[in-house]
Amino acid sequence: MEIRKAVPADLDAIMDIYRSAQDFMIRTGNPTQWGRSYPTPALLRADIAEGTCRVITHYGDVHGVFVLRFGDDPTYRVIENGAWPDNEPYVAVHRIAGDGSVHGVFRAAADYCAALSDRIRVDTHADNRVMQRKIEQYGFIKCGTIYTADGSPRIAYQWTREIQKTGATE
Repeated sequence: MEIRKAVPADLDAIMDIYRSAQDFMIRTGNPTQWGRSYPTPALLRADIAEGTCRVITHYGDVHGVFVLRFGDDPTYRVIENGAWPDNEPYVAVHRIAGDGSVHGVFRAAADYCAALSDRIRVDTHADNRVMQRKIEQYGFIKCGTIYTADGSPRIAYQWTREIQKTGATE
């Protein structure tokens, strides 16, 4: 799999991926995280224009998507019921999704981010058990609760290269 910045011509494929992910989340007990209306085409166009949207391709076809942000992410400024392990620079991953036709989309995105930064932050809905398993299997540590722009709570995680090297969890 390869990862590249999304371009406007990718929008239809990205929307198809999110529709597939919405259907999957609803079928697996997570009907409210994205419902059938999030993310919107306008939001995705803005992500593409900002250069934060990445697509995951396999043999040239787009099968996955995520948003990658560098620097301080406002979503992660306040954390409750826990704490971040440190305040060092990190990359943030948002809205990761795959179309279900290839395996390893989350791992490909996490590996890509780990090549760019020693720290990755990600969050997911409490009902999104599938994503929680993928996040934890990769070695992310649960850090607490953050809130999205609309006030919805999310479980917040951080992956830290040093923790992965030493095996330490505290």
